[in-house]
Amino acid sequence: MTEKTLVLIKPDGVKKGIIGKILTRFEDTGLKIIAMKMIQADKKLAQNHYQLDEEWAKKLYERAKKTYEEQKKKLEYKDHMHMGKTIQERNMTFLTEGPVIALVLEAPHAIELIRKMIGHTEPRQALPGTIRGDFASTESYSISDSKSRSIRNLIHASDSVENASREISLWFSPKELYPNYKILHDFLIE
Repeated sequence: MTEKTLVLIKPDGVKKGIIGKILTRFEDTGLKIIAMKMIQADKKLAQNHYQLDEEWAKKLYERAKKTYEEQKKKLEYKDHMHMGKTIQERNMTFLTEGPVIALVLEAPHAIELIRKMIGHTEPRQALPGTIRGDFASTESYSISDSKSRSIRNLIHASDSVENASREISLWFSPKELYPNYKILHDFLIE
């Protein structure tokens, strides 16, 4: 039942000086930090993190196409892979523009809990009380699209057990993980 997951405080979160505020939210909830480091991601790490997956690109393209049609705008991408590659490049550029804080957190239901805590990917849709809702700038897909850049949304969190495992292995070696200590929350849920 206990899960491990990767969280990245992206360059905008580091530059904004809210690392401590984000960490406090996780710790206050009973999430255990089992690894943490500041790292400047290079292009290879960013590309491995933001793998171009055809299924993901199709879903992204269909959602964007629907939104653009509703707004009576023309989608500028010729197909889903063109859009996916463009978004991947923008995400890689953003992830490598400054240092990030990489964390591995552990708790029962950690992935679901953290995804709820961080809020919607698009900060303008993130509810108050979430990390993005409380700390992200007034950012939207339309703003990032108009500037041909990735959305500035402070934080990344793995979305599945499989992705968490893959992402953790990209950012940390097994010897950098320290799961064997106990925090107060461990005693409360025994």
